[in-house]
Amino acid sequence: MKFEIIDVQTRNITIELENEYAFEMDKEVAAFVDGKKVGDFKRNVICLDCLEPGKEYEIKVADSEGIEASKKARTKEETVLFDVKQFGAAGDGKKNDTAAIQAAISACPAGGTVYFRQGAYLSGPLFLKSNINIWLDDGAVLTGDPDREHYPMLPGMTLSTDEKSEYNLGTWEGNPLSCFASLITGIEVENVSIFGKGMIDGNAGAGDWWVDAKKKRTAWRPRIIFLKGCKNITLQGITVCSSPSWTIHPYYSDGVNIIGLKILNPDNSPNTDGIDPESCSDVKIIGTNISVGDDCIAIKSGKYYMALNHYKKTENVVVRNCRLNRGHGSVTVGSECSGGVSGVRVSRCIFDSTDRGLRIKTRRGRGERSVLEDIVFEDIEMKGVRMPFTVNMFYFCDPDGHSDYCQSKEALEVNEMTPCIKGITARNIKCSDVDVSLLAVYGLPEAKVNEITLENITAEFKPENDRTPEVPVMMDGLDKMSGKGILARNVKKLVIKNTIIRGSADSEADIEDTDIKDIENLRYE
Repeated sequence: MKFEIIDVQTRNITIELENEYAFEMDKEVAAFVDGKKVGDFKRNVICLDCLEPGKEYEIKVADSEGIEASKKARTKEETVLFDVKQFGAAGDGKKNDTAAIQAAISACPAGGTVYFRQGAYLSGPLFLKSNINIWLDDGAVLTGDPDREHYPMLPGMTLSTDEKSEYNLGTWEGNPLSCFASLITGIEVENVSIFGKGMIDGNAGAGDWWVDAKKKRTAWRPRIIFLKGCKNITLQGITVCSSPSWTIHPYYSDGVNIIGLKILNPDNSPNTDGIDPESCSDVKIIGTNISVGDDCIAIKSGKYYMALNHYKKTENVVVRNCRLNRGHGSVTVGSECSGGVSGVRVSRCIFDSTDRGLRIKTRRGRGERSVLEDIVFEDIEMKGVRMPFTVNMFYFCDPDGHSDYCQSKEALEVNEMTPCIKGITARNIKCSDVDVSLLAVYGLPEAKVNEITLENITAEFKPENDRTPEVPVMMDGLDKMSGKGILARNVKKLVIKNTIIRGSADSEADIEDTDIKDIENLRYE
């Protein structure tokens, strides 16, 4: 029995068990704080809350056989606790509490906590400040105002007074465009923690956010939590649901920790990704359960204009002990990735009933800085994931996505608009109820995928009568298929080791235009 203390705040401590399980164990363990049992848990990440600030605690975990481990940790100091009701918030779900809550946030001194006790707090967008905490207690619900007229706008670009530079606030799908402020908006703030057992409800279904979702109406749709240019932000324990668009969007931010969250959006809600770190570094997503209407986690770095003029790649992203449900992709890289992505580690996760598991998507026009490299998936269970591994360099997004330039299968000139995919590794992964394909990779003929490695993979396909044909990667000129084991086009080096494919419609890998095929112990059964 081993565990690590992975996060300490003023009133909570989070631990992570070290074991061979993905997301949760098959048996419960008991957790104790200063000798008092606080509950039985199956999940590998355990959030211990309702603690006191500035106090040392002994944390102990014990299994049913009496094997235990313990460690000590001291919670952070707190200067003051501000109850938003002291500032005039009603918490009755009827009165608009925006002004009262914003007053509490603005008045809170460094090291203080803004507190929401049980109740329903109707609010428009709130703006964070540095060095504070926000505590949503059990039964507290911060609910988004459904009236878009009550949402201020964030302009996409503002030219500096000397006209020598520009300042970006608003963004939409990788471009600097005006958008509505989010329910929780952080602009260049640091050292902020939002925690508790409460809920932030975007309330999007009560408004018109999901109506004509692809049309810009005054400004683009808000997120629930938007963090622009922020540092050292922790979101812990809360439930976030019903987002107007992407749910949590760290943007040009560093040191973002998302721990033990639950993120829920209807499966038919448009563009409601769970978490979208864009042009960020040092992001940790741990112990989080996501079920949404689009990609569960989408790692991005903007489109060409932002990479050219405000370059910042996304790097050092950890996704661990998460459960990623439904949605189009479990963990996606792209397609807005012009700044590049490197150093992604996804491990000990469950991918459940998503369309795709590992999903990498880019296209011509993303640019030469769009280098996707050092991406590793390991120790994962995929259950009912229709297409576990997809890599697509012909993704047909944007108005020109179906143009000859984007979709031509002829080798074009390699220039400043050509993206690059380097090393991608998937190992120690079990896939059950596969439908369309196990691996589908389609590189550009002029810029082949540098290296793809599958190692220690087992895949069980659905019975033939239960499969539904589909195009595995969103590109033109590829037919629908089902029961496909391995499809690879335009790869420099394809490595497949110790991989078993059961119940597929084919009996050998379909590989073309691949320079090096390092295949060892690939079995079709």
